[in-house]
Order: sequence, then C-alpha cells, then structure tokens
Amino acid sequence: MKILKCQLLCVLLVLSGCSTVKGWMSSATDPNAPASLVNFTETAKFTERWHANVGDAGANLLQVALTRDAVYAVSGKGSLVRLDRATGHTVWQAENKIVVTAGVGAGGGLVLIGSEKGEVFAFSEDGKLSWKQKLSSEVLGVPQVGEGIVVVRTGDGHIAGLRASDGKSLWVYERSTPALVVRSHAGVVIRRGLVYAGFAGGKLLAIKLADGSLVWENAVSQPRGNTELERISDITSNPIISDEQVCAIAFQGNLACFEAGQGSPLWNRDISSDKGLFISRKQLYVSDARGVVSALDKDTGSTIWKNEQLLLRDTSAVSVIYRFVVMGDYQGYIHALSREEGQFVARTKLDGGAIQTQAVEMDGGLLVLTRNGGVYSLSVH
Repeated sequence: MKILKCQLLCVLLVLSGCSTVKGWMSSATDPNAPASLVNFTETAKFTERWHANVGDAGANLLQVALTRDAVYAVSGKGSLVRLDRATGHTVWQAENKIVVTAGVGAGGGLVLIGSEKGEVFAFSEDGKLSWKQKLSSEVLGVPQVGEGIVVVRTGDGHIAGLRASDGKSLWVYERSTPALVVRSHAGVVIRRGLVYAGFAGGKLLAIKLADGSLVWENAVSQPRGNTELERISDITSNPIISDEQVCAIAFQGNLACFEAGQGSPLWNRDISSDKGLFISRKQLYVSDARGVVSALDKDTGSTIWKNEQLLLRDTSAVSVIYRFVVMGDYQGYIHALSREEGQFVARTKLDGGAIQTQAVEMDGGLLVLTRNGGVYSLSVH
C-alpha cells in the first residue's frame, strides 16, 4: 500500500501541464479560476515569421533545439524533424517508434532525444542515427553536450556522462532521493568544465564534467511542513548561470544564488516555482508557482517590479527578448511585458495548444513550441 500510495501521489504531482495537477495546484493555493486576460493598450506587436507543426508533444515537456542554421523539434511519438532556421521548411524527418520523454538537445554535431525506456538516441545533423545507449530509467532532462561528453539525467536521480563519439558510458553520478518527489523534466547546465543540477530536497550541486565527481553541494531550500506532501521542496527546473553566479529555485521552497566555482551562498528569497529562471544583464526574472511574474536584482534579490495579472494561468518560464519579458500560458497565448516596468505591451494566440516551454531567442525574435506541436518563429517590436 505504501508503494501504491507513493506512486499515486507522484502521478498527481506530475508538473507537465496535465489538468489533474492544474486543479490540485489551484485548490491548494487559490480556489478561484485562472485569471481572466486583462485589456491593455498594445505598444508592441508579435509578428509571425514562419510556423511548422511537428506533431503533438504527448504527456511530456519537450523542447526545441537551435543551431547555427537549423531548428530541431520532436513529437511525443518520436518524429524528429530538422527545420530550416530562416524559413521553417522541413529539411529532413526521422521517424522513431518510441515515446519521447526528453528532447531535443543539440551540440557537437549531434541531435539528442531520450525515451521512456531510458534510451538516449544520438543523430547526426543529417538525420542518421549515430548511436543509442540504454540508461537506468526514463530520460527526463534534455541531454546536453560539452567537451566531447553527452550529459543525461534520468528519472531515478542519476546523471550519466557518455562519450559523444559513440555513447559509451564514462561515469554515473548517483544520489539517494526522498520517498516522495515531483516528476520533473529538470536537466543540467554545463559551464567551464562543471555540470550544475538541482535535486529533490532543494539541493543544488556542481560535478566535474570530466569524471562526474562532486565539486560542491549546497541547499537552495529546506523541506518544511508536517506531511510528506508539504515537505516536498524539489528543484524542478534547470539552474541558470551568469558571470560567476549560479541560481536555482525550488517548488514549495526558495530561490537562491551561489558563487559558481565554490558554491558559497550569495542570497536567497522565499519564492516558489516549478518553471525556472532567466538572467539578463543585472536582472533575474521568474514566474512563480502561482503565475506572478517578477524582476529581481540579480546581485541582491530585491524586487524591481511584479506583475500579478497572470495568476493560475500555468505560465511558462520567462525569457527576455530585446526589451520584452515573454512567456506563454495554458490557453496558448504568448505575452510580452515591458522589461523595464512589467506592464503588458503585446499578446497573441498561436494554435491554442498550451505553451509550457521557455521561448528561445532567435535572430532578434523568438522561437516558441506549443503542446500541439506548433513551432513558431515570431518577431516582437
């Protein structure tokens, strides 16, 4: 019964946009429905440059990958597509009869996806399968490449280093996890020979890319509460790095920043989010667990501005594109706020599929993926 109970709770806590979780989050934090969209005077405009469709994402949180001349995207059923970066035209399409749970990662001439069976597939940039490697459990984090090593995170909390040339296992970092965790698609960030990753229980750590050995570990957040559910304080998104500073945020926990090399604490704030962070220049941007979008001073954590008009709309992580702070929501709207003051300046609706992945800056505009499989290249001005 204990195992079944844990499995049931884990299912309820899947933070991939399912309606069960959205309802649970609403009842736990605010009994009201998602905020209605407010009227405002548009002072900017989204313009579509091109769009394509790669197929429904399914139950998992999939992402696009961007290289110098290509956009890569994948459907939940394994259809991997290369699109021309300038036009959106399909260059090639590779069909794989798998359930994709992580992707797309790109780097070092490889295009990478992961499956529910723990398989990592590495394709060359012309769409041919280079190698496949089986890991310990389903692949949830987008594979990353650095210095000839592919780094992959699996659902059991392991991080594996694979040789990029042939997929051979080089090292595995393992750690114990609490009895109850949030199933998330948090991956890793590679910077200057280190791999940064957040874990269940609010821990942020850095390991060596070369051999997987631990360099430092520190607490972003401490579990609190009387029940297992209340004590969940997991880092469910990627850390972010700017200059010599690395920051992470925990669901039902804190936002904290550390010195990147040694892990010395810099500052922390009591802010909860399952979405992630964005750093640009001197500011850090976050959409919290309730949909409040804030700009903070990245050196002190003090609030610069706050926008509360997207409450409970299941907003994506924010991105900064030029002078705009951009995020999507559960109804498929993409919103732009003023970077300086935080008020709405533009809005448009795409294909109606939820926008849950972070927009990517591309050629002075942005690249957006919907759960329906729509890939949109937009400008905003």
